[in-house]
Amino acid sequence: MKAKFASVADLEEKQATFVRLSEHCRGYTAAGDPNTGVIIIIIIGDDSVLIVDTQATPVMAARLVAEIRRLTDKPIKHVVLSHYHAVRVLGASAYRAEVLQEVIASQGTYEMIVERGAQDMPSEYERFPRLFQAFGSIPGLTRPTLVFKETMTLWMGGLEVRRRPHPRRHRRGLGAVREGAVFGRPGRARRGVLHRRRATRRLAEVARGLDYTTDFVATLFACVRQAAAAGMNLKQAMAHTRRAMDPKFAQVFISEHFLPFDVVRAIDEANGIRHPRIWTAARDREMWHGLQAAD
Repeated sequence: MKAKFASVADLEEKQATFVRLSEHCRGYTAAGDPNTGVIIIIIIGDDSVLIVDTQATPVMAARLVAEIRRLTDKPIKHVVLSHYHAVRVLGASAYRAEVLQEVIASQGTYEMIVERGAQDMPSEYERFPRLFQAFGSIPGLTRPTLVFKETMTLWMGGLEVRRRPHPRRHRRGLGAVREGAVFGRPGRARRGVLHRRRATRRLAEVARGLDYTTDFVATLFACVRQAAAAGMNLKQAMAHTRRAMDPKFAQVFISEHFLPFDVVRAIDEANGIRHPRIWTAARDREMWHGLQAAD
């Protein structure tokens, strides 16, 4: 493989901080880190703590627990898996040292773990090794102990927390957590957390982020549909898409890493493949070979 993932060279440790989103809710953000930190939500109830996503390894999760202990000594009783991606959930085993009662996920997330979790783990690790510190400490896939199909409600003392899936998301089972007036959801947010961005409580900033994301997706898919209709190969489709995307989006962090994956998925979508194909390390290599093919 002549080229490597842009993310492989991203070895700089990102500074993680807590951001207060409401009386009970904190966001754990990591300076624009693309796959961890930004959408870890900590909800501190009257009698316990709930974590949404756990980081990629038990060693990394243990550091997060230490940071949580600076905020509260209440027991961590619930872990919520927002979706199946390894980089977000494989640290869940670290919470066994806590008074953990349930690892919670939607039915869709559970199905995705079973269907593609084993393939996703080595693929993500090879692409972004920095996000898997102490990879060998992972005991295996994280499987939920409590699965729900529709809205689920937890009571943390007098605090009501609701969890519901987003069945139309690009990752089946990706869900939202509601706590009082705060609504933080993986991917986007009304008030709280922007996926792969900093946390914010300013509604105007969130609205701009949503508009920006809408423009990104619409521009991407329009270009890819044109490329697919013209019978372009992956390298040609990528070049065609970048001519429209780069003037507006090239400054997005690690754009060189994630745009090829976006283009490949959009090509599938344009060709009628509605359910995302299982991604593997072999598909990683296939994609990069395609990007370097002769014109």
